[in-house]
Amino acid sequence: MPESTSFSDPHLWTVILAGGVGSRFWPASTPARPKQILPLASEQPLIRDTVERILPLVPQERLRILTGGHLADPILGAVPGLEAGNFLLEPRAAGTAPVLAWAAAELERRDPDAVMVSLHADHVIQPAEAFRRLIADAAALAVEHGRLFTIGAVPTRPETGYGYIRVGAPLRKTDPTLADDETRTAGYQVAEFVEKPDRATAERYLETGEYLWNTGLFIWRAADLLDQLERHTPELAELIPVLREGGTEEFFRRAPTLSIDEGLLERSDRVGVVRATFDWDDVGAWDALYRTRPADERGNVTIGEGYAVESYGSALYADDGPVVAFGVENLIVVRTGGVTFVAHRDRAPELKTLLGQLPERLRTLD
Repeated sequence: MPESTSFSDPHLWTVILAGGVGSRFWPASTPARPKQILPLASEQPLIRDTVERILPLVPQERLRILTGGHLADPILGAVPGLEAGNFLLEPRAAGTAPVLAWAAAELERRDPDAVMVSLHADHVIQPAEAFRRLIADAAALAVEHGRLFTIGAVPTRPETGYGYIRVGAPLRKTDPTLADDETRTAGYQVAEFVEKPDRATAERYLETGEYLWNTGLFIWRAADLLDQLERHTPELAELIPVLREGGTEEFFRRAPTLSIDEGLLERSDRVGVVRATFDWDDVGAWDALYRTRPADERGNVTIGEGYAVESYGSALYADDGPVVAFGVENLIVVRTGGVTFVAHRDRAPELKTLLGQLPERLRTLD
């Protein structure tokens, strides 16, 4: 088990978003076996890494995994010790705004003072102890300021696949009599959320130092999230009282598909940000393996029984027999489920384009 932490807050809860398919990890990731139960960052499934990373801070009884009913058994098999009570099974896929609203209402009913930490099942974060310290600090800031906090990662490259946050003015202490604490995490207002930029814009963001990557890691009081949705998200506003009264079925029947970023965070004036004090990566496509898994002296990454001979910069994934690469460069080779997939590493983020041109039986591999 991970090491313990000294922080303890009986109102701190965690929800883990684990409902995506992860189509950009096809053919290993399918609707029946999504990427969150694959060993893409370590020798164990991504979802298990995520659960073990937060457990020293938030006990299992205050952990909820948001996913579809068809994924409950695969996740239970991937994370020993989980129980049925650790799941909130989505009635339907509806985007992050409705799902997080539902989770917040469920937590608020159990604990009116609940502080909700929202994580993704497919992130790679190191070191774990720094992550937990920042979560604890951000939770305290969320309570102190009554804001919705997001964690922004300091950019290390001109990434065009992430959204960005422009950092605004620092937040002042709500109690001016408190002594300054140099170890205290600083919170800032969010000046602007910006969509995924082109490369030239991303390079400019990197140079200015004013922008952070939008990690999608959130911390807020459950009640504050629901109040802000009612105030700033007209698509859901009249449904929030229904949800708070336990009308989950009606809520999901009427709620539109909507992301939390677009539906609320880009509209609210009560959003704050803290800078990540840890390394963060969103495992979005096969090319992420070059950042999340160790490479050999020639830059090759292997998962399973892969052999890269006189090859350079290639990633080999094998869970259906061995994969051998000889005399190649910058390839991704995957063997799984009776399918062999080969692509240049530069094309890895374009897998959705490929899948649209394949027959249904290959896209799903069920």
